[in-house]
Amino acid sequence: MASSNFVDYVKIFCRSGKGGPGSKHLYRDKLTQKGGPDGGDGGRGGHIILRGSKNYWTLIHLKYARHIHAGDGEGGSQSRSFGKEGEDKVIEVPCGTVVYDAETGEFLCDITEDGEEVVLVKGGRGGQGNWHFRTATNQTPRFAQPGEPSIEQTVILQLKVLADVGLVGFPNAGKSTLLSVVSAAKPEIANYPFTTLVPNLGIVAYRDNRSFVMADIPGIIEGASEGRGLGLRFLRHIERNSILLFMIPADSDDIIAEYNILLNELKQYNPELVGKQRILAITKCDMLDDELMIEIKKLVPNDIQTVFISSLTGLGIMELKDLIWTEINKESNKVVEITHRPMEVAYHEEEEEMEEEIDEEEDDDLSKYKGIGWDEL
Repeated sequence: MASSNFVDYVKIFCRSGKGGPGSKHLYRDKLTQKGGPDGGDGGRGGHIILRGSKNYWTLIHLKYARHIHAGDGEGGSQSRSFGKEGEDKVIEVPCGTVVYDAETGEFLCDITEDGEEVVLVKGGRGGQGNWHFRTATNQTPRFAQPGEPSIEQTVILQLKVLADVGLVGFPNAGKSTLLSVVSAAKPEIANYPFTTLVPNLGIVAYRDNRSFVMADIPGIIEGASEGRGLGLRFLRHIERNSILLFMIPADSDDIIAEYNILLNELKQYNPELVGKQRILAITKCDMLDDELMIEIKKLVPNDIQTVFISSLTGLGIMELKDLIWTEINKESNKVVEITHRPMEVAYHEEEEEMEEEIDEEEDDDLSKYKGIGWDEL
């Protein structure tokens, strides 16, 4: 999928349906001139419902449908007939979607399972008909309840992709190359920094027809927590990962220093990420001999499992798969719990600016073809 088609942030306006009014009808027919109240209740207004769907992995289908309105409930009628309920509006979102209040930044809910449903905005209740208000002293009430008004709310949908292992590293560390080798994913690969601009997912085949999901995010540089490079915008996509795979090239000036920088940037973004199980992969090892590998191994901290790999020659790839499979199947790594913090206003404004820039670029691209017929393309 093209990078412009990957949308992980959308702000939408939701309005539920208003409840229908209750009826104040009094029963009359040719034999009954002064019958009692028989007004029915109004129908409930439609809800705005979020539903998880495994058929989506991006929020692009909501990018140009940002106003969601549910149906209004119908009014009650005679013979204690209830009004029809308003039509619910179901919004299908990819699993891993988190919802925040756009005005306060408060966390509202998240969708993690296929088919899981959450009522995001409730429809207004229908008003009661006059039948409910009859008493011994007021046997013909000529009033009924109005329906409750609709509820309007602007929310932010933020996608945090679901994967078993997340790749963390500096630009050009070989993350996209590894993903392209071990899965059918086709990320962009080039010899310049920040080739990867959006997260990529790949299903990695393992022994006996088993598999796991690997997520590649754009590279992190020192100072990313202060907005350098692509900042920390895409780190939310590894919050749900079972384990983290740190990738550092063998030709780095200081492998341990780079590892500590990456660890510190994760800590600045979310301290909970530091508690995840970590594996260190030394990449581009086709240029190393056994002696150099032994020397590098001595420098690496003993508390992290290390694998030497080469995506070009296949060195250590199977060993890495075995290690990942072992770690993601440990009971301690299977349960991935994250604390959803309130969204900061500054972060929200940054996302809005990035969205506007992308929209402007797309408009500029489309303007090139304005007025051109099909035969000229």
